[in-house]
Amino acid sequence: MDERRSRWGAATLIALMLGGAVGPGRPVAVGADAPAGLPAPRPVASPAGAGSREPNLAALPGGRVAMSWLEPAGGAAMALRFATYDGRRWSKPATIAAGDSFLVNWADFPSVCSLGGNRVAAHWPWRSSAGAEAHDVRVSQSQDGGRTWSPPVTPHRDGTASEHGFVALAPDAGGALAVWLDGRKAAGHPEGAPGPEPDMTLRAASITSDGRLRGEAELDGRTCDCCQTAAVTTDRGVLVAYRDRSAEEVRDIFVTRREGGRWSPPRAVHADHWRIAGCPVNGPALDARGSHVAIAWYTAAADTPRVYVAFSEDAGAHFGTPARIDDGNPLGRVHLALLADGSALATWLEAGGGDARVRARRVPVHGSAPPAITVTRTSAARSSGCPRVVRYGEGILFAWTEAGPTPRVRLAGIAGR
Repeated sequence: MDERRSRWGAATLIALMLGGAVGPGRPVAVGADAPAGLPAPRPVASPAGAGSREPNLAALPGGRVAMSWLEPAGGAAMALRFATYDGRRWSKPATIAAGDSFLVNWADFPSVCSLGGNRVAAHWPWRSSAGAEAHDVRVSQSQDGGRTWSPPVTPHRDGTASEHGFVALAPDAGGALAVWLDGRKAAGHPEGAPGPEPDMTLRAASITSDGRLRGEAELDGRTCDCCQTAAVTTDRGVLVAYRDRSAEEVRDIFVTRREGGRWSPPRAVHADHWRIAGCPVNGPALDARGSHVAIAWYTAAADTPRVYVAFSEDAGAHFGTPARIDDGNPLGRVHLALLADGSALATWLEAGGGDARVRARRVPVHGSAPPAITVTRTSAARSSGCPRVVRYGEGILFAWTEAGPTPRVRLAGIAGR
């Protein structure tokens, strides 16, 4: 057995693929350059219709997957939709919320999160009536696996006409924890106005199953303005990752952890020393099992774009030396899923040939990584969004937005046994 196949694990990555025909529309080119011995992802039928975009994935108990996405709902309205997948078929999609005030943004997109059992949470950004640039966070929970959803709750109580978004959700005792970037300090301070630019902050709050708020706190008083955040549950509390912003405009990836009801002081995952005057719109990704944590992120320090993966064995208190995993010209937009053997499957966008590719690479905790594969060819434009990946049981599912005049959520997967 060659090196690549043995590192995947023969049982996990046998050439059995997730079945299902591609939904309506033109075929998806996936896995075109997968090297020998590494299974190529195969198209999977999508429950999302024409005009769908911004998918997000979450693993559910029992080896299932949940997906959320945005879809046109007639006129100017959009709907946040939800469905589950068992490796063979999708459930009938349910609508979490609908209306004409969704903030539809390739970088600040809705998410779904398993809370254990049949409990699920979802969030979405919603334009505020308080101002043209203002938007709020809305969170809803389901107690029946996503068939019905509670009235939405806004986890921030400042009431300012400012930006709130880039949310990460994690399970919390009896409910959900929401983490978001908070622009309340900029309320009443128009962009470009004289004086110091107000700081974006990182905040968090818990939402009980019946919609009550508790424990809202500021986790970092100065962060990058519009990079995605990430949150996972470890056996030592919730770990949050985000892009910090120093007084010298160094914007490296930081983490903080809530343990015993207290948030730890933020600390850098790795000293990239990326000094940049504007937000790169490129946040980190996390996954965890017990105290074992994997993190992926993008940096362009020293004018060299890179994608890194690093591991922690103490619930994110310390991370090991990062491994560079890109092919030399990454655009970032990373995501990540832990595999059964403790390795990480990381995805990112790689530029080349006038377009981009969604690339995926298995990264072992120790030793060199096998070659990357192409999940699909896509556009480098913002409209292609941020591809997602999730492990469910022995299977892997990828999701992305196929850009074009009529966008559509597409899926591909690798199945094991």
